[in-house]
Amino acid sequence: MGLITSFTFITLNGFFEGVQKGDIGWHKHGSEEGEFASESAQSNNTLLFGRITYGHMASWWPTPQALQSTPALARSMNESDKIVFSNTMTSADWQNTTVMGGDIISKVKTLKQDKNMTILGSGSILTLFSEHRLIDEYQFMLDPVAIGGGSTLFQGLTKQLDLQLVSSRQFKSGVILLNYKPL
Repeated sequence: MGLITSFTFITLNGFFEGVQKGDIGWHKHGSEEGEFASESAQSNNTLLFGRITYGHMASWWPTPQALQSTPALARSMNESDKIVFSNTMTSADWQNTTVMGGDIISKVKTLKQDKNMTILGSGSILTLFSEHRLIDEYQFMLDPVAIGGGSTLFQGLTKQLDLQLVSSRQFKSGVILLNYKPL
């Protein structure tokens, strides 16, 4: 049985993106965080995205700037298998990407039988999968910053989600990685 992990940047006041969709300019991404991201990318998990997050990722990782800025991470992001959940997209240009629509809960349950997967950002997908108890581990990179508005994590959640802290890691930048498992 595979596992589904989520990985999300979050502010102290609970936002995973700023007022503009995809705005994570407030995230402190130092060298330690970069090393962590590169190590995590080596997991060979299938990456899962909602349409909006996918659009932001697909517009950055295949670029020469991304390859120059963080070569190992960019290569891993580009080479990884990816699924974008959308009922409006019919194709995707970013290599190794599959577009999946319709009853994604049933489809992901089937995929989970033999694949490890990681949700990157994608608040609506995170909330939907949380509602259906599909996520096995939540990783939050908590930034020591509060912003004036944006999208809150778990927006629209209708069922209480109880989590247990299983580990944490503090980075020199003041960012804290929190790992939770559902109870």
